[in-house]
Amino acid sequence: MDLLRHLRIFVVTAEELHFSRAAELLGMAQPPLSQAVRRLEKELGAELFDRSNRQVRLTAAGSVLYDEARALLVREERLRSLVRRAVDGDVGTLRAGVPEDTAAPVLHALLAACAERTPGLRVDLQEVSTQEQLRLLASGGLDVGLLHLPVDATGLVLGPEVAVELGVVLPRTSPLARLAEVALADLSGHDLVLCPRDAAPGWYDATLDVCRGGGFVPGRVRHARNPEFLLGLVAAGQGVAFERGTAARKEPRVVWRPLAGRPLAQRVAGAWPVQGAHAGAGRFAGLAAEVLSSDGTATPGPASTPGPVPRPWTVVYDPA
Repeated sequence: MDLLRHLRIFVVTAEELHFSRAAELLGMAQPPLSQAVRRLEKELGAELFDRSNRQVRLTAAGSVLYDEARALLVREERLRSLVRRAVDGDVGTLRAGVPEDTAAPVLHALLAACAERTPGLRVDLQEVSTQEQLRLLASGGLDVGLLHLPVDATGLVLGPEVAVELGVVLPRTSPLARLAEVALADLSGHDLVLCPRDAAPGWYDATLDVCRGGGFVPGRVRHARNPEFLLGLVAAGQGVAFERGTAARKEPRVVWRPLAGRPLAQRVAGAWPVQGAHAGAGRFAGLAAEVLSSDGTATPGPASTPGPVPRPWTVVYDPA
């Protein structure tokens, strides 16, 4: 049974409440229309029209079906329209989330790559924590997100994973600033500045596990969502922080040093829902991986926790 065809016949008949006029509007004879309605009633196990009087009326079941059928047919038309637009190169607006600490050059490069490689894709970029992105992806508020791993990826597709090498940010006046590289154990006795746990619980916990394993147990963990606030705390001697170096190198009151053994790498991947995925979600995730890895500090994943960083690489993504 072609359910959508029968629902279209039913909806027109329900709106006209006249079988002959409905058949005329649909360009068909009345007997086949009546047969289609009867077959739909048999399929659903309910009478949809009250034919006891001279005037046709909807039954209670017919009224319920009418509202649902109209919504379903509108959804079907939207689906067809989206597919046609994708074939024509216009995949519409993509609601994309990126972490709050994403650097301006990365954002610029990502948007430029999207404009160049997918000209039919309009990106609505939103600054959202990993945890909030997961909520929005589940509720339909985002089409794709750029997440700090590890995360619970139930119901999500994960795109190419990139591991970004992290070093330590120190006050310029710190004795450790004289070292070419700093071991985690050298940081013993310092406070640590991290993003709040509610922003990315998996990354937060994994970072502290690696610190403890390397002999660094922070005296206190301070929280900073904004990179500028994080650097301000470090500059004021309120702790040390882990960062890829992009922002730290622009702040004269702090220094960035690599970590001995490269124990920390922030793993990042694009993610989008398994069901109802936007046509541009995979493309965005692939381009984000390329952009993140383009400065030579990114390496391939996966790993269960932040770990040693292999040599730099470049993600190659084929949207086909």
